[in-house]
Amino acid sequence: MSIKNEYISPIELFTKWFDEEKKISQTKHISAVCLSTLGLDGFPNARFVSLKEIMDENFVITTSFNSRKGLEISGNNKVALTFWWKTTERQIRIQGIATKTPTSLAQKYFKERNLASQIVSCISNQGQESNAIESLEKELEQQISQRQNVEVPADWGGYFISPVRIEFMQFKDTRFHDRKLYVKQENEWICKQLQP
Repeated sequence: MSIKNEYISPIELFTKWFDEEKKISQTKHISAVCLSTLGLDGFPNARFVSLKEIMDENFVITTSFNSRKGLEISGNNKVALTFWWKTTERQIRIQGIATKTPTSLAQKYFKERNLASQIVSCISNQGQESNAIESLEKELEQQISQRQNVEVPADWGGYFISPVRIEFMQFKDTRFHDRKLYVKQENEWICKQLQP
C-alpha cells in the first residue's frame, strides 16, 4: 500500500528523526552508522563509521580507500547503512550506491578531524596486520609534538552513498512497529507501509 497523505520525503524524515534523537540522547556518537559491504571473500562485512553529512540527498562517509571497506566498495559499490537510535527507539536502514566524493570535499573533512586522527590516517595502514602497535603509538606521540599541519593521504577520501531504498522503523511496546519503506523509482520516492 502506497502512502500519499501527509507525504514527507525520506531525507526530510531522516533529518527530523536525527534532530529529535540529538536533542534528547546522552549518546556521544549520534552519527555512528553501521556500513555493510560485500566482502572480497563473498561474506558480508559490517562496521561502524561516522556520517559526515547529507549532501544533495547523498549520505557522506569517509575512509581510507586501501582499507578493507574501501577495497570492498571498489569491488562492489552496492552498500547498506543501518542506524539504531536507542533513546527514540528508531531504526533506519538504507541501501544505496557508493561513489567517491570530489577530492576537495574529502580534504575539507580531513581538515575537520583532530590532529591525532589526521596523523593516524598517515602512519597506519588501516586493517593490516601488525606486530608493532607500540611503535605506531610512539610515532603518533612524536608527530603530535612536532606537527601542526598534516597533508591529506593520497588514499584517504569520502564516499557519497546515493540511496535507492530507505526503511524507517519506530519500535513500539505492542510489537506492532511502524515501518515505512521508501523506494526510488524513476527518480521519485514511493512510500509504502510495511507490516511489523
